Amino acid sequence: MPRVLPILSLLLLSSVMLCLGTELAAQTVGPNADQLAKSRLRATNFLKTTQATDGSWTSPEAPGISGLVTFSLLQGGVPASDPVIEKALKHLQTFVQGDGGIYFPKSHHSNYETSICLLAFNAANQSGRYDNLIKQADKFLRKLQWDDSEKCDKSDPKFGGAGYGRTGDRPDLSNTTFFLDALQAAGAKKDDAAVQNALVFLSRCQNLESEYNTTAFASKVNDGGFYYTPAAGGNSQAGNTDNGGLRSYASMTYAGLKSMVFAGLTPDDKRVKAALEWITKHYSVEENPGMGQQGVYYYFQVFAKSLAALDLDYAQDADGKGHDWRKELAEHLFSLQQENGAWLNKNERWYEGDPNLATAYTLMALKYCDPKLVTKGK
Repeated sequence: MPRVLPILSLLLLSSVMLCLGTELAAQTVGPNADQLAKSRLRATNFLKTTQATDGSWTSPEAPGISGLVTFSLLQGGVPASDPVIEKALKHLQTFVQGDGGIYFPKSHHSNYETSICLLAFNAANQSGRYDNLIKQADKFLRKLQWDDSEKCDKSDPKFGGAGYGRTGDRPDLSNTTFFLDALQAAGAKKDDAAVQNALVFLSRCQNLESEYNTTAFASKVNDGGFYYTPAAGGNSQAGNTDNGGLRSYASMTYAGLKSMVFAGLTPDDKRVKAALEWITKHYSVEENPGMGQQGVYYYFQVFAKSLAALDLDYAQDADGKGHDWRKELAEHLFSLQQENGAWLNKNERWYEGDPNLATAYTLMALKYCDPKLVTKGK
């Protein structure tokens, strides 16, 4: 008996030290929770005041903007039962077409608008209320993808991509990303044929010479970043290099990386490795690298969603420094929030001078900035 108590004490002390060690090795990433909640509340209150009587935002003929605002409010914590959401969804339903798409017929943006509206209806889908609407929209979107059903050969640069709609002949990475987000919301998995076809297009939007990209642009920049599209002669919103290459820029690189992860690529895939190297060299929560302040709010939301999809709690920069990206992004966004709770971009390209759109993008970004307890060094 005399030896039992010391042994028990030693075991107890070891357990306590183990618990303390675990506790000391864990820390919280992300912004102050109260500050985040207050920022979201101010933003949602702003958007509630700018909704038109018909349930729309900005324009009654722009379901893309109204859909993004609706989706962002739902992501920001506004319940589907809220009168503002109910009015918004009722408005969006007026755009449901006989072919299953959700779009304004004169806009020529049927893929873009349907993809965004599907995301909104899916986020509000309680007790299967919108199951059929989502199913029909999913079928419609699949018909818009350039693939074998349009006799589009796999060697064609546009194969697997999706554009604003079926008009024209140029799919692009941004619309393909929204297309994939919508398919994922509707239940598509990584082995879905449409997702794998999209991966072919995604790979051709990357400045990486490989067996996955044999386009004329593959070797001209070769930095692992992404550009807008290789189709219809190729285009990068960041411009061309002297040798005719398409410059990489951050918003498309994060969009491409996120979409590749959804399509099943792992960190050891050369395409993912190259993209990760590019974003490491161009880490920023203040600008859209390669584009400056152009499209910066679009960038914020795809930046956050991509890093969350990669399950990264710390993002590394070119100097090897780890960044608590949730905290840094959120705090930068807090600093930009206006007195009325809105955000807007002084650079108005891509409609980001519209506070409804910029605020929607910001709420979408803040969705992924919630504080999180992690093991130090993850």
